[in-house]
Amino acid sequence: MNGATTSGELRAHNRARLLRAVHECGATRTRSQLTRDLDLARGTASVLVAGLVADELLHEEPAREHGRGRPTQVPGPHPRGPVALAADVREDAWELAACELGGRVTVLAVRPHDGTPEDALGTLGEALGAELERFGHRVAGVGVALAGPVRHGGLVDIAHLSWHAVDVPHLLTHPPTPKAPLPLAGRGVPLFVGNDTAFAALAEARRGRLRGVRVGLHLHVDFDLGGVLVVDGRPLGGAAGSGAEFGHMPLTGGERLCACGALGCWSTEVGANALLRHAGLAHGGGRGREQAERVLATSREAVAANARALGRGIAALVNAHDPEAVTLSGHGAELYERAGETLRAAAEPYLMAIRREVPPRVEGSALGWRGALLGAMESVFDAFLTPEGLGGWRGNHPDQGRDTPDRQNVMNSTS
Repeated sequence: MNGATTSGELRAHNRARLLRAVHECGATRTRSQLTRDLDLARGTASVLVAGLVADELLHEEPAREHGRGRPTQVPGPHPRGPVALAADVREDAWELAACELGGRVTVLAVRPHDGTPEDALGTLGEALGAELERFGHRVAGVGVALAGPVRHGGLVDIAHLSWHAVDVPHLLTHPPTPKAPLPLAGRGVPLFVGNDTAFAALAEARRGRLRGVRVGLHLHVDFDLGGVLVVDGRPLGGAAGSGAEFGHMPLTGGERLCACGALGCWSTEVGANALLRHAGLAHGGGRGREQAERVLATSREAVAANARALGRGIAALVNAHDPEAVTLSGHGAELYERAGETLRAAAEPYLMAIRREVPPRVEGSALGWRGALLGAMESVFDAFLTPEGLGGWRGNHPDQGRDTPDRQNVMNSTS
């Protein structure tokens, strides 16, 4: 049940359903296909699409291939439509992108940082402010992925960078050395801050190999490892919002002290830090990405050690959660590609007999390294593609339908 009790509420509900369907299919399905998918009357669908076009939320293009008669139309993002600003803040750099309805990503900036909250988040805040000024009313929200547990309210802890209870929203809106007045502060633009693994898992459930999977496990490997259970398309965030930390479970029997303060964390055995340590190179503090990638490409011994540890940990989690599928992103996908047999051989002895009978499929992510960024985007559109979110768009666009000079297609200029 959708809860709609009036014709106006039903129309608002169907507008949101239609836009979400366009977004989730990547703006690839025709109006006729969407009408069937959503079980709408043809006339109702026509009225909804016309209204969404007038509100600068959709734009239709003729399908590339069609039969006889009038060309069928494919609804997609309006050139002056909503944009999600999404950022992936890794231990050594951040990436900022603009994302349209349907999921098209345009990278706006990539910048290294020195590992401090002030440099990482302060410079990102300045960049976000500039993009908010440029995109203006088109910005539906900002999503930011971070490489550490994020508590409710946007407090992040990244132990190996010595970040503790860093107030992400404050640093993004009040950079230590602002170069110009920042429109991010006081603009009322929704901000969604989350763990990179949880966001990568969300993206995998929407656009990757966990789509349609009822219970899945997603593991994201960068300098260390994070993991989260995905149920009905949603990563389980935990009571305080700081889930996605399977990497801090003692799953492989090690006793190495982790930067988080616990002994024997799985993440000390898997990831770029483990590759660097295996090769006798300096590691920790978000240093050595290029060296770790060289080790991954050249050292079979280091790759095999990582793959064995990854396989043993996966077996323990499969025994506990009984997932249908396990997906790997970041270096996890590369480890699986290079040493998948080693990983499976390491996992098998640690699986319960009933799990060995029908093991879950294990595969690399369909999204590569882009998962966390796409998940940050999805967090914005999840809130926007609701009757309430769309109502806010209409309220902020009194001149919808007019082709005025100040409403140019900014996205096309950055593609």
